[in-house]
Amino acid sequence: VAAFGGIDVLVNNAGLGYFATFEESNRDQVRYMMDVNVWGLVDMTRAVLPIMRKQNHGVIVNFSSIGGLYSFPTLSFYHATKYAVEGLSESLAREVAKKGIKVLLIEPSGFRTDWAGRSSQKDLPTIADYAEYKEFIEANANGAHHEAGDPKKAAEIIYQQVTDNYADLPLRLPPGKISSDLAIEKYQENLDQFKQLRELSLSADQPE
Repeated sequence: VAAFGGIDVLVNNAGLGYFATFEESNRDQVRYMMDVNVWGLVDMTRAVLPIMRKQNHGVIVNFSSIGGLYSFPTLSFYHATKYAVEGLSESLAREVAKKGIKVLLIEPSGFRTDWAGRSSQKDLPTIADYAEYKEFIEANANGAHHEAGDPKKAAEIIYQQVTDNYADLPLRLPPGKISSDLAIEKYQENLDQFKQLRELSLSADQPE
């Protein structure tokens, strides 16, 4: 603020992963991940939000994940952090919309960063009933830096959206084919199920 007179964009990009079955997850690792993925984002946003409100403009870019929409085994607590980011971002977007502030959720799938490599802790299953998931965890570790997603292209898309598409900025952006496919699949499955349960859902209300 001292150097430029304001803050136009906040990018909450910090995040890490943790692979382990729900039952075998280490509580300390989970808490640390929650601190980084959720509370780090929260603290940065709360520090910048008063400045953006005073300006009556600004963009908050929150890095979620396709894991904020679609869940895989051995990532239950990672998903919990990203579902949290999704929920708080959607609510925040509604609260600040009339102040000219936009929120953009980025929901990538596998990109060639270090997320599946050294930036994620991995605890392999030791309970025999979960042995099948060892291969899944190892495959993710071995696939680091070989994913389909190109971080530079994603960054260019985000920059373009924030700078050139401010008026029509979407709330959610799932970069990459895998992310787009899974997002559509998840919402379509949910929509189909909600429709199937429509009459049952309505039956829970008091009669008019």
